[in-house]
Amino acid sequence: MSIRTNTDSAVRSHRAETYKPGATIGDWRPEDDGFWQSTGRKVAQRNLWVSVPALMLGFVVWQVWSVTVVKLNDVGFGFSKSQLFWLTAIPGITGGTFRILYTFIGPIFGERKFTAFSTIILIAPMLWLGFALQDTGTPYWELALIAAVCGIGGANFASSMANIGFFFPKREKGSANGLNGGLGNLGVSVVQLVAPLVVTAAVLGAPAGGPQHDAKESTDIWLQNGAFLWVPLLVIMALLAWFLMNDLKVAAAPFSQQKIIFKRKHNWLMTWLYVGTFGSFIGFAAGLPLLIKNNFEAQGYQATTYAWIGPFVGALMRWAGGWLADKIGGARVTMLSFVGMAASLVVIIFALPHQGDQGSFWAFFTGFLAAFAFSGLGNGSTFRQIPVIFRDQHMREAADKGPEAQRAALQQSEMEAGAVTGFSSAIAAYGFFFIPAMFAAMTVTSALWIFICFYASCLAVCWWFYARKGAEAPS
Repeated sequence: MSIRTNTDSAVRSHRAETYKPGATIGDWRPEDDGFWQSTGRKVAQRNLWVSVPALMLGFVVWQVWSVTVVKLNDVGFGFSKSQLFWLTAIPGITGGTFRILYTFIGPIFGERKFTAFSTIILIAPMLWLGFALQDTGTPYWELALIAAVCGIGGANFASSMANIGFFFPKREKGSANGLNGGLGNLGVSVVQLVAPLVVTAAVLGAPAGGPQHDAKESTDIWLQNGAFLWVPLLVIMALLAWFLMNDLKVAAAPFSQQKIIFKRKHNWLMTWLYVGTFGSFIGFAAGLPLLIKNNFEAQGYQATTYAWIGPFVGALMRWAGGWLADKIGGARVTMLSFVGMAASLVVIIFALPHQGDQGSFWAFFTGFLAAFAFSGLGNGSTFRQIPVIFRDQHMREAADKGPEAQRAALQQSEMEAGAVTGFSSAIAAYGFFFIPAMFAAMTVTSALWIFICFYASCLAVCWWFYARKGAEAPS
């Protein structure tokens, strides 16, 4: 009896050791209700709630230029409107490109280790930006290079979302991905709200450097504070990720296995849809501050007062989109998001100043709030669709082939869904570049009509493949 008791005790101790913070987990069965209730949920929730603030800081670094450019000319830099739009757009290029890399590299090295690494390296662009802003003689090419390096912060999303999806069962993936992505997306509104506040005083003390003179407001500001503020927080979150998160062996996969997604039709279709939802969210977030400044500042409306609210609404609605998709189906929610975004942009178009008319700021701003809200819904629902599509297809193929084949199919579907999640987020991140770039290269009205036409194509794709009766992959 004592031998059996000691053996049971050793087994329980080994299991506890396996799932402790910082451990690599080999046995992970979220679809097993007994395992999920006794062990899985607690571990998954811990990883989720460390992932969220780490991802949020990545978005802060990615979006810091959207608010920095608003004050550059006021302190003496003297760039054109087009140059300022390009500074907000450049991080989108590196963000999207590095997301492709991050999608596949995380599962190779382990997401816990990679989350810590990808967070700590963001200190470099924040320090560089803070020092560069203190000298109005800093050349445009150097600021553009800093903007490109800041874009790496946006890449964290790809690895983070692919990772969190592995931890949760099918019935909770939408809510979990919605929380991780939605609260992570809050980094956009956090930086647009907090940065303008901390630059108005020497809140970081003498080590952060002296003030610049804001000629427009006739006051001193500390523009570098908007960059330096995040450095200690990045250090803290990198340490928390290292010591509190877990690596999942089930999520580990070499690129040779992950590259199968490029042969999957639904990888490309869902990427198209996610470009429409997240590409709009991140692109509008980058461009809105300058749109307000260029079109309505003369009427007394300040970009720093209003711009953060739209991304805040969109980020919260991402969780709502994931939750609602779990209840009524992702495809239905995704279709609603495209209809809503198209209607919102029509409102914005007619609210803009044109031909001597001053336009209507409140109609313009309400239209953008609605566009952000619907984009957030779609962000949540599309990331619920992806794992459902791949799980259902692989399980159908493994039907009647026995438990072993079904387990292999489930594992393959999880790997592919994670890779598709990361890859689609990478391509959609280019919206950060293209939307501000289009605002710089053509009239705002022309750009918005192009977006509306694109939403119509997304609506057609979603209905045909995922929402109609008899659809190929209902989700």
